[in-house]
Amino acid sequence: MAAERRVGNLPEETSRMVGRRAELEEAARLCERSRLVTVTGVGGVGKTRLARRAAGGLQPRFANGAWWVELSPLTAGWGALPYAIAEALPLADQSTRSMLEVVAEYLAGREMLLVWDTCEHLVEDCREVAATLLTVAPGLRILATSRRPLGLHCEEVLALDPLPLPETDVDEAADAVVLLADRATQAVPGFAVTDANRTELAALSRRLEGLPLALELAAARLRAMPLAELNKRLDDRYAVLGNTETEDHAADPPWHQALRTAIGWSHELCTPAERLAWARLSVFAGTIGTEAARRVLADERLPPHQVPHLLAALVEKSILTWVPTGVEERYRMLDTLREYGAHWLRGLGEERAVRRRHLTYYLHLAHRAEAAWMGPDQITWYERMVAEHANLRAAFDHCLAEEDAPAALELGGTLWFFWHACGFGKEGQHYLERALAQGTAPGPVRAKAIWACGMAAYGQGDTEASLRYADAFRTAVAKEADETAPVAAAFLTAASLALSGQPAPAVGVLDATLRTRPTGGRYDVAWILAWMTRAYAFVHLGRFADAAVDAAVGRAECAGRGETWVRTYGDYICALAAQGRDRPEEAAAHARSAIAGKHRLHDSTGIAIAIDLLASATIAAGHAEHGVRILGLADQIWQTVGTPHLGSPELIAARTACEKTARRLLGDDAYQAAFHTGCTTAPDAGIAEALTPPGPPSHASTQPDPTG
Repeated sequence: MAAERRVGNLPEETSRMVGRRAELEEAARLCERSRLVTVTGVGGVGKTRLARRAAGGLQPRFANGAWWVELSPLTAGWGALPYAIAEALPLADQSTRSMLEVVAEYLAGREMLLVWDTCEHLVEDCREVAATLLTVAPGLRILATSRRPLGLHCEEVLALDPLPLPETDVDEAADAVVLLADRATQAVPGFAVTDANRTELAALSRRLEGLPLALELAAARLRAMPLAELNKRLDDRYAVLGNTETEDHAADPPWHQALRTAIGWSHELCTPAERLAWARLSVFAGTIGTEAARRVLADERLPPHQVPHLLAALVEKSILTWVPTGVEERYRMLDTLREYGAHWLRGLGEERAVRRRHLTYYLHLAHRAEAAWMGPDQITWYERMVAEHANLRAAFDHCLAEEDAPAALELGGTLWFFWHACGFGKEGQHYLERALAQGTAPGPVRAKAIWACGMAAYGQGDTEASLRYADAFRTAVAKEADETAPVAAAFLTAASLALSGQPAPAVGVLDATLRTRPTGGRYDVAWILAWMTRAYAFVHLGRFADAAVDAAVGRAECAGRGETWVRTYGDYICALAAQGRDRPEEAAAHARSAIAGKHRLHDSTGIAIAIDLLASATIAAGHAEHGVRILGLADQIWQTVGTPHLGSPELIAARTACEKTARRLLGDDAYQAAFHTGCTTAPDAGIAEALTPPGPPSHASTQPDPTG
């Protein structure tokens, strides 16, 4: 039971926490009595670490878990906070409502702790969003970290001070000394506290005023010099680096002197190339990939082949942290160190040029991903682009801030697959509509952005908007020679009609388009999507054999490419066609294939509709109890999607009929018990069970309840 109660996404602790027992107890006490608690303090004092440990202790008390929301990659002024919250939660809404409304509704009936880390640059946004969420969600608590309070009347503030300092030169029990010694042991194999170095440890911890980040940076220097030498050099440099003449007063509040001393001294001890790399790395948001770093950092001053060595050197000096991933080598920089690098980058006069290189790289990456999307490396590209989400968002924010509409339109249009297929449709529409408002000049780039915006709207079930964008797109490409553009327009129109319950007009639109395959163009994917859409419309016209034929054509092409995303929709349509022809076992097999593919892509909408279908086929095949457990699992997943069944009349009717049949077969009590099991099973475990075919049907499960 304890394992089940620890729901959430709290990051793993990577090193031992020293001290802070009283502060942790106070944080827990404040969170018990107040719904908004903000941990404040200077940069580097350990706000994030304290919030992580406090949230871990509080997590079992919340039925719906504790969820970590990383805010440092967000740019103020673009309304991205609700999207970051939704991304952190198991919430993949595909509806037409504002994201804040969606998040508020999701939280309204839940008992949950949200941890907002690094709020100081988004205080106004955090204040407004917190006021809304706390009003509508009585079971919600928010634990925030910020250099300054959020300013809500219900807020309790926990001001975090540096660690206690030693009272004597031989006091090795003081928390500041314990932390310094602990990190020194990690940095230098064989390091130990001895009678010979106790005085030096105490002096260094006092010099750095017990500030945890300063102590950790100093400990990293012990790889290069003995403790006594470190103390002497730092003492010599304090007068220069500890002054306030070059403080970054944009920090709120300004930096602690000890932290400026430690960071400034670490900066001084870096080579010129390492300092330049540090400054240029500050333009990244979230984590940093090796390839991206090479492209953005390198020029005549930093040759590309040096970049991996510079990254390793900055890890060695604790400026960067290596982040293990399954995609590529990635790194993270603490926010305070990023700020220091950004300060230097501005001083060098390079900020605009380096940000432009960052944008150029991510535009290039988007084009590469789009070109490879419909191929055998689709899953790898999915994982890579999701890992780069914060940097893609930062590139978009830069375009909009600079009013670089052509680049914003190009990036947004090229990323159509990211918005539509990777589950970020609402965010994509949010950005694309702003880009389209800035860039009104006609042309192929704007046309692609219009189509991408229509795809994002369609993916959220907003067929009114997607039909409007389809018409705008058709007008925008009217004079283009691209033969795939009319197919793309027809697909968007027909898909919107089919989803809104108008399958006959959808088929009419596509029949005129699918006669001759275009030779190639910017919308090559639309041909396969159009086939799948017509197959889906055929199902709802009762033309099941035609649906199976069209779906088989699309699936065969996808299989030839090694593609997963569209093929799984083909599996789903084949399942619908088999069910329509009263072949439940065949329908269940196709539905399982669809679920397996959608699960690999974390496509919550695709998983939900396929699980609904699998439940229906399983019940029809004589496994009523197993099918109802799958219905419960589907219900759980639909809650993360937003609008149940996308608001589709056909999907809603099919679900209702399935439930009615199952109740008749099992009776109300057995139905409720099985449904509850499915609703409360962990999603991954439930999906694994759903993907396992049940044994032969029992006689009892296929018989109507005599009381029903």
